[in-house]
Amino acid sequence: MTALPMDDVDRIMAVMERAFPPQYGEAWNRRQLTDALSFGRCHYILTDSNGAPPAEGEPALGFTLSRTGFEEEELLLIAVAPEARRTGLGMTMLRTLVDAARARGARQLLLEMRRGNPAEALYRRLGFVPIGERPHYYKTADGNRVDAITFALGLI
Repeated sequence: MTALPMDDVDRIMAVMERAFPPQYGEAWNRRQLTDALSFGRCHYILTDSNGAPPAEGEPALGFTLSRTGFEEEELLLIAVAPEARRTGLGMTMLRTLVDAARARGARQLLLEMRRGNPAEALYRRLGFVPIGERPHYYKTADGNRVDAITFALGLI
């Protein structure tokens, strides 16, 4: 297990706190993030405004967090800071993740999202297709329930 740079955790948390609407409870807390990354099968990619890794000490404007399994990778979280949305950064980040997942031997990339998530259009543009649904899976802050949709992208 490699030591996780706390500066990277800080940068991920800074993006996450700004990117996820609180009413859906999708953002992870610091403990969830560090626990996931300590297992060794989870990977993160930090991104600056150009889609490259940010310089040391510089803030990130986006990140992906994924988990590798047998011949598949699951996108656990993707976030783009509000000021960097609609710039193509999300697509750049997903393409970088696709390349990294292929390099790790994944044959498909999976993700799950709540119905109505604006990122669905981005996923579909890249070629993700819906493969399943979990009715009433997510609970919002006001107690309503929202379906979860599972998407897959073939990588071979």
